[in-house]
Amino acid sequence: MGNRNDVIGTQVVDEKVDETEPAHGEVIQNGREILFQGFNWESHKNDWWKNLEKKVIDLAESGFTSVWLPPAIQSFSSEGYLPQNLYSLDSSYGSQHLLESLLQKMRQYKIRATADIVINHRVGTTQGHGGVYNRYDGIPLSWDEHAVTSCSGGLGNQSTGANFSGVPNIDHTQTFVRKDIIKWLKWLRRSIGFQDFRFDFAKGYAAEFVKEYVEESEPVFSVGEYWDDCTYSFPDYRLDYDQDSHRQRIVDWIDNTGGLCAAFDFTTKGILQEAVKGELWRLRDSQGKPPGLMGWWPSRAVTFIENHDTGSTQAHWPFPSGHVMEGYAYILTHPGIPTVFYDHFYDCGDSMHDQIVKLIDIRKSQDIHSRSTIRILEAQPNLYAALIEEKLCMKIGDSLWCPNDGGWILATSGDNYAVWHK
Repeated sequence: MGNRNDVIGTQVVDEKVDETEPAHGEVIQNGREILFQGFNWESHKNDWWKNLEKKVIDLAESGFTSVWLPPAIQSFSSEGYLPQNLYSLDSSYGSQHLLESLLQKMRQYKIRATADIVINHRVGTTQGHGGVYNRYDGIPLSWDEHAVTSCSGGLGNQSTGANFSGVPNIDHTQTFVRKDIIKWLKWLRRSIGFQDFRFDFAKGYAAEFVKEYVEESEPVFSVGEYWDDCTYSFPDYRLDYDQDSHRQRIVDWIDNTGGLCAAFDFTTKGILQEAVKGELWRLRDSQGKPPGLMGWWPSRAVTFIENHDTGSTQAHWPFPSGHVMEGYAYILTHPGIPTVFYDHFYDCGDSMHDQIVKLIDIRKSQDIHSRSTIRILEAQPNLYAALIEEKLCMKIGDSLWCPNDGGWILATSGDNYAVWHK
């Protein structure tokens, strides 16, 4: 609990990897990543690899370091989250040829490609034990029922995490399974050209396996989707002020990866989307720190406003649409590693696109990074204000406010937010 030691183990970069790539530890230590989620839940309908290739130059000029792509593998679901043949990169988003063309252009403009790694579960090709499709005959990684957990219809061991219902869950305790997954991850890195990894449904298997996969495949940057429920009070289903147990579970998960993998800051999202509705007092915890994962382990906290699950057409846990720019004013000026969602950047009009670009430019010009110091000045129902690195000041909320000492220049402002620098 509390601030974490940000020391990370030294890794050796494989000689086959481009020598211009930083090692995983170097990227985490640098802390200046700005991520972009390059899809939503409906993107598979829109010739996606071609669409993204047209946007690479804009993404590079906007300051993004990495673009998270949707699952690029053959899948039973068009969205890519029910994978079967992991070595087939002809997906509903486009052909392998078009994917490689996109990756080449991203590398040309120095944007890293993040692969969506879906290895918690896998749809079988053949019915095996119990009449379940828990065999993988006739395709690469032709596992039998021992690759599937016993709690999801296989002959393997019990799951080391939560069960993803309805499909066979992979048993990561099996040595042959881990060996094959590592070989596949290395193939994505060295043959296909992905540089970063995002681990889907990371609570479904023990974090120690993520540690092994990162150590062996050596992505430049990696992040896990450890999505747990926040704490609410009943009967009115009101978000509790204290979410320490929630962020502690994410901290524990990161710890068990050896600190090698970052995690999406679901705690910050949950609190922030309640706070902007007139409860901005929520944005200061009992210790005076930011109340999410970023307040305890900022260098491993990947902050975000929305993703394909929480928003888009799924809308499982949406951010209030009228407060999106307040959300971005918060995460793009604060410690942690911020992520921008495709829908907000490209589907909400030029104004929102340009406002986000301006906030990114300010973050970069003022050298705000994942470990930047923060001093929270105000946390009232309709006003939140903070000083970052003693050289950037920001506020959100509909109350009038500005820094009261001299030397501050208004850098940008919008509906219920403003940012100043010295």
